[in-house]
Amino acid sequence: MRLDYYLAHAANLSRKEAKIAIAKGRVLVNGESKLKANSPVTDLCDVILDKSPLSFQQNRYYMMYKPAGVVCALQDDEHDVVLDLLPHEIQKELKIVGRLDKDTTGLLLLTTDGQWLHKITSPKHDCPKTYLVDLADEITKDAIEALEKGVLLKGEIDLTKPAKVVSHTEKQISLTISEGKYHQVKRMLAAVGNKVEALHRTQIGEVCLSQDMALGEFTELSPEQVALLA
Repeated sequence: MRLDYYLAHAANLSRKEAKIAIAKGRVLVNGESKLKANSPVTDLCDVILDKSPLSFQQNRYYMMYKPAGVVCALQDDEHDVVLDLLPHEIQKELKIVGRLDKDTTGLLLLTTDGQWLHKITSPKHDCPKTYLVDLADEITKDAIEALEKGVLLKGEIDLTKPAKVVSHTEKQISLTISEGKYHQVKRMLAAVGNKVEALHRTQIGEVCLSQDMALGEFTELSPEQVALLA
């Protein structure tokens, strides 16, 4: 991993603060002080910041194929939650990266890394999410153009950010958005006079739902997949 990433997690610094500390020579790695932000380190390296040794607790990152009928919550008195689908021994300290409605299926991310979660979910980072949308009525050219320009949701005062639409059939589209408003996809289609019949998330950023996974299954993300969203 990069040295600035290591410092951000081990010393609770922002990436900017970590880069400044490295540039000022406040960091030693295995006794070496001439370092760069992208200098490679591992959790086995001897890393010292301001004469204090650091230790890196490896975060965990998972992809789940969320089925319908479970809610994105850590606990719920009325419904099954997504953590119930995971072995008990790995549930500790896991956080859900964003939310999917109870009836929505598809890609869900879980992690112990709060900073990584924030980069994906914070509106200022504009992380795109892609959904496969089955519609009640045929999608019109005017509706697609409206979605791609931004629509006014009920109860809102500003237009949504422009979306990307790929039409698969007359009643099925892929919709990519970079916001995370409440029930946003359903409300966007309602705003153009249509109704969502089924919703399935296929992609977050550059990370796609594995085609080898079955409903309810999970897998650990590779370092490369984690880095795509870092």
